[in-house]
Amino acid sequence: MKTVLIVEDDQVNARVFSKILTKRGGLAVKHTEDVEEVVKIAKSGEADLILMDVSLARSSYQGKAVDGIKITQILKSDPQTDKLPIILVTAHAMAGDKESFLNQSGADGYISKPVVDHQEFVSQIKALLPPD
Repeated sequence: MKTVLIVEDDQVNARVFSKILTKRGGLAVKHTEDVEEVVKIAKSGEADLILMDVSLARSSYQGKAVDGIKITQILKSDPQTDKLPIILVTAHAMAGDKESFLNQSGADGYISKPVVDHQEFVSQIKALLPPD
């Protein structure tokens, strides 16, 4: 079973995503907003894909405040984790945001919140999961 790591600081969103992915997607889910833990899980291969919130209000890494863009850059610049698919999830859905966020971060995909079409949400995630 494939595992999706949800990096999200809003507990309600994390629960909603988790429920959609397990019930509708048949996927296993982990959740954390602790950046050290995100890096550890990514390096250990415990996750097949990361759903990364762009605006992480309380996250820091090595003493510096970081957001989802920065965490994605960290993971994408490490040969150990650069192949791990990362989908940015954000409420920032203005024209140009998607392209800007994808260019800055190196992420593999982008989903805007709120997630209204649950099947489309699952399909976008499954499309980026590595084959067995």
